[in-house]
Amino acid sequence: MNEPPELSDGLPTISGWEAEREEATRRGRDRTVFLHESGIDFGRARGACAIALHMHQPLIPAGGPGRGSDLRNEPLIGNLQFMLESPYDEDRHNARIFRQCYRRPGEMVPHLLHEGRQPRMMLDYTGTLLYGLQQMGARDVIDSLRTITCDPGCRRGAEWLGTTWGHAVAPSTPPRDYRLHVKAWQIHFASLFGFEALSRIRGFVPSELALPNHPDVAYEFVRTLKECGYQWVLVQEHSVENPETGWGSRYLHLPNRLVCANSRGETASILALIKTRGSDTKLISQMQPYDEAASQSRWEYRGRKILPLVTQIADGENGHAMMNEFPGKYFQVVRDASGSDVPLVNATEYLEYLWADGWREEEFPVIQPVRQRRIWERMKPGEGPEKLERTIAELHREDNRFHVEGGSWTNDVSWVYGYENVLGTLERASDLFREKAEKAGVSPLEYRYRNALFHLMTLETSCFRYWGHGRWTDYGREIGRRTTEILAHDF
Repeated sequence: MNEPPELSDGLPTISGWEAEREEATRRGRDRTVFLHESGIDFGRARGACAIALHMHQPLIPAGGPGRGSDLRNEPLIGNLQFMLESPYDEDRHNARIFRQCYRRPGEMVPHLLHEGRQPRMMLDYTGTLLYGLQQMGARDVIDSLRTITCDPGCRRGAEWLGTTWGHAVAPSTPPRDYRLHVKAWQIHFASLFGFEALSRIRGFVPSELALPNHPDVAYEFVRTLKECGYQWVLVQEHSVENPETGWGSRYLHLPNRLVCANSRGETASILALIKTRGSDTKLISQMQPYDEAASQSRWEYRGRKILPLVTQIADGENGHAMMNEFPGKYFQVVRDASGSDVPLVNATEYLEYLWADGWREEEFPVIQPVRQRRIWERMKPGEGPEKLERTIAELHREDNRFHVEGGSWTNDVSWVYGYENVLGTLERASDLFREKAEKAGVSPLEYRYRNALFHLMTLETSCFRYWGHGRWTDYGREIGRRTTEILAHDF
């Protein structure tokens, strides 16, 4: 299979190559990825632990001599590069450690494998971070990651997880654009590590763990993941509920089935692994998930014993604990866990073990996005979008805390309320992209299409909404201006 170029006309490869992308994701769906070369004795395990490191930096208009003083004339660069070139010592110090954090999975895993240990680590790198690393010439990072991605002797230790290219949050990103992000990340990943490596990716991490709970948006979210070849998704425990009770899942350490129905009566489902607790990076920097896994024993489930899995994800670089304390603790835990009855595993490896042990997907409990039970108590899937919107409005009038703006790692963050000034820019750019680039039938291989898509997805990065005001909002509005200008002038 031909491989896409890493860069073309200065842009990352994020579109085109659709037939190759589809073939890679289709080819890998029924193939064992990890279990055949795992080496872990699952038969004696009583508990297991899986950790994932989330790595992200946005692209910002601040790469010229003015260092962001005149946003209209500043080139887009990665925020890591901006930090490295900062006049402030603290920024430069943190940036050097961040860069080391992005590189070190490719050093830690081979080192431990060479010791005869069984390291496991899942990786979630956004497209904007990967492009920023390419743009600044950080080949040491890319090459280090390639070792654990492509080397047959190392790849069992690391599992890549798919995500959105621009760290777009699903509840407030148009579903049609969200699909573009998911595909763009896959194509960009293949340009760096090859389609064969892409064919081995099974799991997906939503940015900010933001799960849409509007029924029609949630359905499109799951449908996109399934059609793009993903077999499971990581969700936060507070973002899902039991459809029968409205409470959280009783089975936080087992696979669940995320089932999403829409207003037209269509249903889509995907396996979900549940991240417990909130967004505390110390959970992984101190390897607390392993301590929790060590307290487990096999569960009684459906008349059989089943191995529980404690699953956690945290920023892989952010904060003192992750920057400085994580490596030593990770080395210690890998050495303790290797060959023990509480192994570190990767999530797909764990699922492959369950399938080999005779479990079937339909046996696992059903969950749905949070607050949907209240909707389906008043209407049924299939009664149409108009009835759905009336029902949502009625529920909000009765309880102003009720919303369908999604759920994520913390319940006090909305990705809609308070962000109207940025969301308006985003929506205009999205509509214009649809009108100018897609409906006009422009080839995704053309520079003008790729340039417009690149700017649109950069605009949809959550960082420009998270803070709600100030410099980051200004960045978002400026990228939005450039996006609409490109679409107005180039098509």
